[in-house]
Amino acid sequence: MTTPDELPVLDRDHLSAMTGGDADLAAEVIEIFREQAAIWGRLLTAQEPVASWTDAAHSLKGAALGIGAIRLAKLCTRAETLGRSDAPSQTEAAVVLSDVRAGLNETLEAAAVAAHELAGSAGFSASKDSNS
Repeated sequence: MTTPDELPVLDRDHLSAMTGGDADLAAEVIEIFREQAAIWGRLLTAQEPVASWTDAAHSLKGAALGIGAIRLAKLCTRAETLGRSDAPSQTEAAVVLSDVRAGLNETLEAAAVAAHELAGSAGFSASKDSNS
């Protein structure tokens, strides 16, 4: 089984495929992801109701898959699965959501680099994955 650490932070081949190789569209999709991250990221805390952070993890997973943030999507899947289980403990939730927030921060950094590269040229090398 693949662990999140073995997955790319930002799979640029995936992003390129999702945007048809269009650098402007890729930059727009990254910006939409950043906006979604700002909305849903605030709810990724065990102090929020379980339904809130579970829904946030689900929504963020979809946004992550849209840009090729495979590692973050896997972390969100773990949180979503925990949230939909029978009464997750506060401790379990705190650990899993901490991992999601760390993955989100890592993804936002990789997305910023990709957006910068897209703005500065005709695009980036689609085969260049961000694996930090």
